[in-house]
Amino acid sequence: METPNLDYINELSGDDIAFKNKFIEILKVEFPMEKTHYLDTIKNKKNKATAEIVHKIKHKLNILGLQESYRLSVIFEEELRLGNNRLKDDFLKIMNSIEAYLKTI
Repeated sequence: METPNLDYINELSGDDIAFKNKFIEILKVEFPMEKTHYLDTIKNKKNKATAEIVHKIKHKLNILGLQESYRLSVIFEEELRLGNNRLKDDFLKIMNSIEAYLKTI
């Protein structure tokens, strides 16, 4: 399994520590809310709403250096739109990994 990292954020922010910290803070605030919303919609079998959340979250995967997870999320989003949530457990593992990582930075 991939490990989240700050490589992209470090590259983007360069020497601007304030920008980097603000970027990280946004992730730390937004991600838990998005995860909660995801869990609610997947539990209630609202595939279209879940697909919209996955769409939002997938961009954070790229930001955190998770290219394989991003590719999985693209497939998952499309499958949700077609009524299939077979990748829900895989996506939850990714989100749990991100959640744990965000607590360390």
